[in-house]
Amino acid sequence: MNKFWVVFLLLITSVSVVFSQNQVINQSDTQNDIYLNWHLKSPSNDLIFGAEVERAYNLIPQNKKATTIIVAVLDGGIDIYHEDLKGNIWVNTNEIPDNGIDDDNNGYIDDINGWNFLGNSKGENIDYENLEVTRIYKLYKNKYDGINPKSIPANETESYNLYIEAKKIYLKKLKEAEQTRDQLNSFESSYLASKELVIDYLKKDTLTIDDLNTIKSEDKDLMRSAEFLRYLIEIDFSLDQIEEFKEYNNEELNYHLNLDFNPRAIINDNILELSPTYGNNNVVGSQSEHGTFVAGIIGAVRNNGLGIDGIANSLKIMALNVVPNGDERDKDVANAIRYAADNGARIINMSFGKELSPQKKLIDEAILYAQQKGVLFVHASGNDAANLDKEKNFPTKIINKTLSVDNWITVGASSMKNDLNFVADFSNYGKKSVDLFAPGVNIKSLVPDNKYDIFDGTSFSCPVVAGVAALIWSYYPELSASDIKYIILNSTNVYSDLKTNKPTITTKKSKKTSFKNLSITGGVVSAYKAFLLAESKYNKK
Repeated sequence: MNKFWVVFLLLITSVSVVFSQNQVINQSDTQNDIYLNWHLKSPSNDLIFGAEVERAYNLIPQNKKATTIIVAVLDGGIDIYHEDLKGNIWVNTNEIPDNGIDDDNNGYIDDINGWNFLGNSKGENIDYENLEVTRIYKLYKNKYDGINPKSIPANETESYNLYIEAKKIYLKKLKEAEQTRDQLNSFESSYLASKELVIDYLKKDTLTIDDLNTIKSEDKDLMRSAEFLRYLIEIDFSLDQIEEFKEYNNEELNYHLNLDFNPRAIINDNILELSPTYGNNNVVGSQSEHGTFVAGIIGAVRNNGLGIDGIANSLKIMALNVVPNGDERDKDVANAIRYAADNGARIINMSFGKELSPQKKLIDEAILYAQQKGVLFVHASGNDAANLDKEKNFPTKIINKTLSVDNWITVGASSMKNDLNFVADFSNYGKKSVDLFAPGVNIKSLVPDNKYDIFDGTSFSCPVVAGVAALIWSYYPELSASDIKYIILNSTNVYSDLKTNKPTITTKKSKKTSFKNLSITGGVVSAYKAFLLAESKYNKK
């Protein structure tokens, strides 16, 4: 999380506002280009701790041919018409566009570039959704609220325990959101009152630090107001930032945590039934910023003189819209996984996650189905600064509580310098559960309408690894998903002696830890070393 926001939160609230994987931190597009393609650079060649993608390309012989790899991006919508992406969008050649017929008999009508699982046949789409804990609490509230646990039938124990867990999380989130609303309003009132008082004293409509420094008065309220405004100017505060927080807080209260909100009514489906009889082919949707950004990291057209360079140069992006502003539904994710596997995707990028998964069985079965078809999953670890060895995060590679699939990579976020802030302060981690780290701080990529921006998040370290996987696989298409995982995990840049701050989203001082203790490999993805390992170990395969 950007340090400014932490300071800002200290001013307005005593509770932490945690940005979920699909609520990214946004920075101005007018920043200089120090961050342009930094995630592709090399610690040895550039002294920047990127994924060594350009160094890998310098290693690849010019006469070495690449095979096109299809990467399915399960996310929000994707701007498939973006100037820097449209050349790399997957096209279903077995479907005739806009004829209203399922030409390839795959159950989806006019699925030219993928599918939108958040809409209906009328073209209506879901923009906002509840959190999963809200849906679970709402589903079981009337049935289980106030009931004696000893009276629960044995066959309902699992659903009752799920309800209790969801209720605890939901009520905590609701309380925090309501407190934040009140504190935001209080802060805004204090700011406006302080500004009015100082402007009235100085007889000026705009204020500078020099103006504030001229104030000398025995009026304690005036002096406190001047000091308050001086600090806000020093940290580049503006009223727009309050409005941004209020907008997010309103989304929490009106949509994410609202028990009366039911956007799924436009689809009117059975959430337990996987039948692909819903959705539409509008893969752009109305919530396409996050998905476009993710897709750009993997597959922005390289060396075209526009925007950024993607990681893989021989790929197609399959757009699968499953993530609203809120939590994704297990059914949609499971259907999208099956769609991707059935339509030739070799890699599935999943830059989303949540705390509970009530229909986990549907996803488990879809993962095993895709595993049989040779698909590699790449999943973001999440942005809660949590130890995933102890905390839940779904979806997961653990099937039926015991089986761990070997075609799954979980990714944490790192930054461009190997100092105490090398690991992103928001990144989830885990010595047993996070495989490796990849660049995920100050990443520049695509946003809708031919624009570009800079965001932070494990959502964006995840596609770095997916892109590296696509790059390696395109030159070694005969390899299996487990081979690609082995190559990536055994070719990282390992920093055994590096000390870094342990991720935290609280205002407490960070504790130092060894970087090697935060993931299985103790390393950062390296396309260069992955290519070397593939060449030496698998060239004869």
